[in-house]
Amino acid sequence: MKKDLNYIAALEKAISEKYGDEAIFHPKANWTPEKEVAYLEETKEAFAKELQNRRSSEVIENDGVLVTKKLISKTINRSCKYCKKYSFKNRDDVYLVKFNCCELCYLDRKEEK
Repeated sequence: MKKDLNYIAALEKAISEKYGDEAIFHPKANWTPEKEVAYLEETKEAFAKELQNRRSSEVIENDGVLVTKKLISKTINRSCKYCKKYSFKNRDDVYLVKFNCCELCYLDRKEEK
């Protein structure tokens, strides 16, 4: 394929008239080593934030219920603040962490409203 330099020049001229002179510059024309270092640092920070968000939003199945990993804590108060019963059920873990009550108390309170 033979390149028509007149056509390319006319095309560049039309683009620069429509979108401005910045549209026809090569992307590396204004790139410096300092900008490269800053870009790499920004990329590392963005990746670290993305990784942290992925870890905090991991979903775990807990006794048939899908729960995000951040809702499940190792130190959980297993006593309901309403009925004062100590719960051994895994399903109550979700309600105790999120609503500070067992599943039955949560359902009773929800029906009252």
